[in-house]
Amino acid sequence: MKYLSFIVALLLTLLVFSALNAPARELPVATSVKPQQLASDMPLTAQLDTIVLGSGCFWGAEMRYEKLPGVIDAVSGYADGTGVEPNYRAITKRSNKMNPNNHAEVVQVTFNPQQISLEALLQHYFESHDPTQLNRQGNDIGTQYRSIILSNSPEQQARAQAVMQQYQPLLTAAGYGQIATQLKPLTEFFPAEQYHQDYIAKNPNGYCPDHSTGVRFNRDAAAEVAAVDNSEMQNGKHILVIDSENYCPYCEKFKAEVANSYQGDIPMHFRYASQLKGLTVTSPTWATPTIILLEDGKEVFARQGFMSADEFYLLLGKFKLGDSEAFDVAFDEGTDQRFCKEYQIFKNTPDGVFVDKLSGAALFDTRDRFNSNSGWLSFTRPVKDAVIEKPDNRYGMRRTEIRAKVSGIHLGHVFGDGPNGQPRYCINATVLDFVPRSEAG
Repeated sequence: MKYLSFIVALLLTLLVFSALNAPARELPVATSVKPQQLASDMPLTAQLDTIVLGSGCFWGAEMRYEKLPGVIDAVSGYADGTGVEPNYRAITKRSNKMNPNNHAEVVQVTFNPQQISLEALLQHYFESHDPTQLNRQGNDIGTQYRSIILSNSPEQQARAQAVMQQYQPLLTAAGYGQIATQLKPLTEFFPAEQYHQDYIAKNPNGYCPDHSTGVRFNRDAAAEVAAVDNSEMQNGKHILVIDSENYCPYCEKFKAEVANSYQGDIPMHFRYASQLKGLTVTSPTWATPTIILLEDGKEVFARQGFMSADEFYLLLGKFKLGDSEAFDVAFDEGTDQRFCKEYQIFKNTPDGVFVDKLSGAALFDTRDRFNSNSGWLSFTRPVKDAVIEKPDNRYGMRRTEIRAKVSGIHLGHVFGDGPNGQPRYCINATVLDFVPRSEAG
């Protein structure tokens, strides 16, 4: 029995010794991983890395990092301060505006090096802001906006230094000064208040601050920002939209809700802020989108930030129509004079389509036109899905108003006294343009 007890004790000792000296196993990483990232190509045992980056206001920076393939998470926060509370109220006090010990607005980026290298991440970082500015980015001025890289190891710091040295000659060749980015070891990162996290996603009607220089690393020729010909915009009226070289949700929303359906005769152009050569643009171009109205290559009006379709077409109406009867009809729900000159022109056009004077969207077809002897253009129906109907009970009458679906402008009313019991769409000619069938397609 004593012999058996000795054997059991010996085996237990060997098992414990073996466990203590076994090679360390990879354990699941304790990090905030998005559910969509937990796929077979990104096992839980993946070795993730983090770096803390400051490039001005953290709202846009956080969003852009999150859109990079291989970035697992991006958290807005504060770092590199002493004697100042790490919260938004404290760092934005007037007394701390130029305090060298103030915290910087930064983003803690967690990434998978197997999907995006540290070098590629840092190239994006340098390209996404102006690292030559000291304690500011654009109109944001103060030590909280300083350009700073906070590394988690000497190796990471050395690699960041190498990327910075690669970027300086490119900036110098483009006419920029010396890089002012600070490179330090991280001491502590403080996550920002919850309302700052995913800020741009929570605020859908704004703009993305874009302070990039347009200078890019020499990855390959295709990555360079292409030179563009702006000569077309030197004559006549044009709509210029400042787009982002990086992902900008407000730009994508403007394209989806406004630009993609625009077919008007005032051309719309998308450019990066670095592609405005030959144009006289006086407004700041660091916010995306920025909508600029040009006439003969010179800025007439500019508006920073996302514009809804209603806002855009009201602006375009002023630009194209000015103080005219057409503008009053379109936006003040006015009415053409009976038998106005536009009616006389449009009542007997050849075969074709009447389009929205602002958006260019097809509204009515000559094949559905008839002479109602009312003094206004009359149709039995609109183009499919081209208009919307709204109750109109003004002036003590019960009517149905007709508006253009794309631009939202007032077109007229629909009545039930058309030929053979059909509707009569009574439409103002001043808000229409005519396109012959061969051109309308």
